[in-house]
This record gives sequence, C-alpha cells and structure tokens, in this order.
Amino acid sequence: MKKLIFSLLAVTITAFTVNAQDISKNALGLRLGDNDGFGSEISYQRHLNENNRLEFDLGWRDSKDVDVFKLVGLYQWVMPLDQNFNWYVGAGAGFGSYDAGEVDGSYALVAGDIGIEYNFNIPLQLSLDFRPELGLDNDYSDDVDFDIALGIRYRF
Repeated sequence: MKKLIFSLLAVTITAFTVNAQDISKNALGLRLGDNDGFGSEISYQRHLNENNRLEFDLGWRDSKDVDVFKLVGLYQWVMPLDQNFNWYVGAGAGFGSYDAGEVDGSYALVAGDIGIEYNFNIPLQLSLDFRPELGLDNDYSDDVDFDIALGIRYRF
C-alpha cells in the first residue's frame, strides 16, 4: 500500500512538473509585423504570476501613405501547450501619433491579442501573434486593423 501511494504521488508530481509553464520574469526584444505598413516594436514582457503577464510595445509603422508611432500595453493570460510551447490571449489599449502628409495627429486604440510562443532552453523566446486593433480616431483609423507579428525576445 505504501508503494502504491508513493507511486501515485511520484506520478502526480511528475505530471505537474512536465506541464509547468516557463514564464520568465522579464523578456525584452523586438516584435516585427505588418498592418498599414511594415514596422517594428521594442517589446517588453513582465511576469505577474503563474499564468499572467504584462506586455508593453513601443514602435512605429511606415507605409507610403502614413507613418505611425505608438505605445500599446496588454494584459495576457498564458497557457501551456506542450513542454516549451505556450499560447496566450490578452487585451489592452494604447495611443499613438501619425503623420499622413498634410494631416497629422494623435489617436487611441483598444487591442486584443492571441498568439503562440516557444521558449528555447537558452534564454530565447520566439512568438507569432495576431493583434486586432480598433482605432478611435476618425481622421486616421476608426476601424479594425489586423496586426500579425513575429517576436524575438531575450528572457531574463
């Protein structure tokens, strides 16, 4: 009976260890994507607890019609898929400024986020995410823009 209880306890601990997620305390890197022109963002992630984190992205977008500079903050829920793979969803908001030739100004946005990430055994993280953004400015963006991006971050 003692062997059976010990065996069940060992299997249970092993199962929780294998499924444990690997969210680093901090991650810093680049997020390269495209919506209304190619752009890059400096991306910072901060661990909050076992399966939640904050992400802040500061970047620009450049197209032939408009240049945009923006800051976005997201709250994310991270869930394990398989060993080093996680998927995440999030929501947040941001603001930015734009220059469209003769028209320039600032705007606000709300955003959602869904993605998948892989954490290597070295302190490197690759991610691919989809971020719909709803702009709140009639002059620049009053509809939904779809931002798809590849992220590469150093975890520490």
